[in-house]
Amino acid sequence: MNPIVTPAWLSARLQDPSTIILDATLPPVGVKPPIDTHARYLAQHIPGALFFNIEELSDHSTPLPHMLPNAEDFSRSMSAIGIADTSTIVVYEQEGVFSAPRAWWTLRTFGAQHVHILDGGLRAWIEAGLPTESGPVHRAPATFHATLNHEAVKNLSQLKDKIKNHQQILDARSAARFNGTAPEPRPGLSSGHMPGATSVPFTELVEDGRLKPADKLRELFLAKQVDLQQPITTTCGSGVTAAVIALGLEVVGAQNVSLYDGSWAEYAQQPESVIEKNT
Repeated sequence: MNPIVTPAWLSARLQDPSTIILDATLPPVGVKPPIDTHARYLAQHIPGALFFNIEELSDHSTPLPHMLPNAEDFSRSMSAIGIADTSTIVVYEQEGVFSAPRAWWTLRTFGAQHVHILDGGLRAWIEAGLPTESGPVHRAPATFHATLNHEAVKNLSQLKDKIKNHQQILDARSAARFNGTAPEPRPGLSSGHMPGATSVPFTELVEDGRLKPADKLRELFLAKQVDLQQPITTTCGSGVTAAVIALGLEVVGAQNVSLYDGSWAEYAQQPESVIEKNT
């Protein structure tokens, strides 16, 4: 199933109470001062949209960024804000393609069956002449039964097994960070890459503020010599843009895809981790 839906598709379902719309915009990395994406949401959003705060909905018992919470916490959070695991959920972001796929992946990984990404996000919605509103949105509590799909998420030990067994690892960071020629945004981390990893900068999957169509995504993965029939693990700096690759792989029909949640923020700080550089 292609998870991408159009503004017209969503517009036709705007009054359906079983359709839930989520703005999942994270501030872009490295922009100073940080952009207040929640304030932007309050100023303008698709009617009825809730704000899906990826940062707040992460595991705060670890110093690693954006890690998945446990299933019980996620169940409580989703139920409290009115999201049911049986709902039709449409995720979007305010600009470009960056963080909405992380929300899509999180919801899917915790068992939501009908999760979609709005093609072009809020900008495409507005350009289509469709209505927006401002202010907070509240929904009645719902029931979300979160069940973690362990096959969809990998930890450090599993990642190292994949490296040892020469399985496919696709890295969404920039080519310069992958090559070790540009610094990491997180202090104290060396840039470079995992042995055997393939550089697939998430920006290469995007054009004109939206995910590329399936045929162009297939061309890209073919050019990178990615075997869509074999297991693939995606990674990035903190587990956010790795989900952009996971989304692209879903669109082209790859079946065995997982995401390394700790990503480079975890891997690069391990004293025993091998870091390669193309310098």
